Amino acid sequence: MSQLRQKLLVLYLHTPDLNSGVVAWAIYDGTGEVRHTTGDSETPPYSSVLEAMKDGWRVIQFPQQFPAYPGMEYHTSYLRFEYILEKLEPVGGPSVSEGLE
Repeated sequence: MSQLRQKLLVLYLHTPDLNSGVVAWAIYDGTGEVRHTTGDSETPPYSSVLEAMKDGWRVIQFPQQFPAYPGMEYHTSYLRFEYILEKLEPVGGPSVSEGLE
């Protein structure tokens, strides 16, 4: 029986809409199968959070929404619309419960 390991996907969107386009991303693979690094690809793994959800990713954190200060509505700043998603993937080897028998 296999164990489950967590994969994390961090998507930064253009707007807070879950269907908004991805402007930056990061992937962390707890299964150890794939090692990702900065600049692996110019194309995001998904075009939106909604697309990732349809592929089995679960949203575990939404961005906080702060109102813009008057006059600052169109100034650029840090990437504000960060969504963190997770997926549990099986990895080979005995499960924790098998080792206890």
